[in-house]
Amino acid sequence: MTDYSILPALVDERLSGGRVRIDLDALKSNWKKLAGMTPTSKTAAVVKADGYGLGVEQVVSALTEAGCETFFVALPEEGVRVKKQAPSAQVFVLEGLFKNAVATYAEADLTPVLGSIENIELWASFWHERGSRRPCAIHVDTGMNRLGLRVEEAKEFVLDDSRRNSVTPILVMSHPACSDELNHPKNAEQVAAFNEVRSLFPGVDASFANSAGIIGHKDFIFDLSRPGIALYGGEAIENFANPMKPVVTLEGRIIQIRRASAGETIGYAATHTFTRETKIALVAVGYADGYLRSNSGFDMRTKGTAPAKGPVGYLCGREVPIIGRVSMDITALDVTDIPEQELEKAEWVELFGNNIALDDAARAAGTIGYELLTGLGARYSRTYISSDKRD
Repeated sequence: MTDYSILPALVDERLSGGRVRIDLDALKSNWKKLAGMTPTSKTAAVVKADGYGLGVEQVVSALTEAGCETFFVALPEEGVRVKKQAPSAQVFVLEGLFKNAVATYAEADLTPVLGSIENIELWASFWHERGSRRPCAIHVDTGMNRLGLRVEEAKEFVLDDSRRNSVTPILVMSHPACSDELNHPKNAEQVAAFNEVRSLFPGVDASFANSAGIIGHKDFIFDLSRPGIALYGGEAIENFANPMKPVVTLEGRIIQIRRASAGETIGYAATHTFTRETKIALVAVGYADGYLRSNSGFDMRTKGTAPAKGPVGYLCGREVPIIGRVSMDITALDVTDIPEQELEKAEWVELFGNNIALDDAARAAGTIGYELLTGLGARYSRTYISSDKRD
């Protein structure tokens, strides 16, 4: 049995304005489901940004227990944390080599994802001075135009014997730009380019599939798949039923129920005017906690169209609309339609979780689930739920 209380709780729930509940059983189930979708491919896990905001130590511990042996992080600092939790795991660092930290990669047994000739030469030089070579991954840009060797650079690399033999690549990878849109023409362009790249590295494992690739693009599947957002319960593809279990529930504490009359306003800039006698629940969560100001009960954005559905909370079995502006520490909700006897007992309002999907909450705020998860603030109390947790 694994003890998921790896770190002391930073915030006592009795003192917090909001709480986050993280279902590690659902996380493990999601990883196993994704692995089952690609039986011919090994399945890794992307745990960058502190395990998508959930706590990388707890996330890695749970995923290791589920059977995951390979992890991707963005930064070497994250990789060091993963290796402390899972010493035998293969850990790839997506953002390549940091010039002054090469020795740390070596000491921590991290595998850099090399996306430039300069990175390749730096890694090769470090190990040449020590009379050995260590594994790396090669990142090739097939159309994202972000990190990675250009396809022509990759061709030049493999034709240059001195460079090609200076490192030991164990993985060649690229990243899809538009995988969340099933019919985007960029997908076919990138797969074709990646197939060309893969042929340059015979005998080396290949990786292209992210969460969306696993769920909706079978031609993205190669030797290693690397899901991210789907692990944490988020949608991977637009306008596509989400097959993943929700992992995270965010709730805000009700600190006051007050009443307002028709014609009165609420909040900064008086953006909401009441049209009836209204009961208001004031919740101790705001943009200082990562609950975005764009979750306010009106369209804060200057571009684009308003979401089809406005931001809501979930209380006493009903959706309740957010009204007025979300402020630094407080969010207001219209709870007029909640019966008084139920409202008197209510303590917490769900802001997303089992009843309000993460991505529905994100759409209402004009953003994506990734941002809501990775922006979860330090003032929340956190509870990790697992059937394997020790008493």
